[in-house]
Amino acid sequence: MTWYVVYTKPKWEKKVAEKLNEIGIECYCPIITQIKQWSDRKKKVEVPLFNSYVFVNLLETDRNSVFQIAGVVRYLFWLGKPAIVRDEEINIIKNSLASPNLSDVTVTPFQIGDRIKLESGAFSNQEAVVKEVSKTHYILVLESLGCVLKIKYK
Repeated sequence: MTWYVVYTKPKWEKKVAEKLNEIGIECYCPIITQIKQWSDRKKKVEVPLFNSYVFVNLLETDRNSVFQIAGVVRYLFWLGKPAIVRDEEINIIKNSLASPNLSDVTVTPFQIGDRIKLESGAFSNQEAVVKEVSKTHYILVLESLGCVLKIKYK
């Protein structure tokens, strides 16, 4: 069986995971506890680590069974194929969240001005500065090479 990533409606992650479990589909929705501040009080709330994503573990032939659950939008795709998450990666997330040293965790996309190191491809091990972030691409400046790199994503 393979872990796939299901994209859900916003704020439906926990409901979708609960319903998937009810129909017998193994799923994982990593949850963290955050302190939320309102004008009159603070409260600890459990929120998904990854907004709008739930991991499901099933056979390729059973992939369409998740669409019988309200709140499921689609699968996450990578390079034209459904994104696959390795068992080791799921275990790393589970072990990290179980760690007593874990404090406030947030997952955020790159922001303009961030300095990053490219880890793969023709420009691997190059430092870059994020100059633009859009819904379809990043524009990075590779200062050491004196060029601009546009990276498209889906």
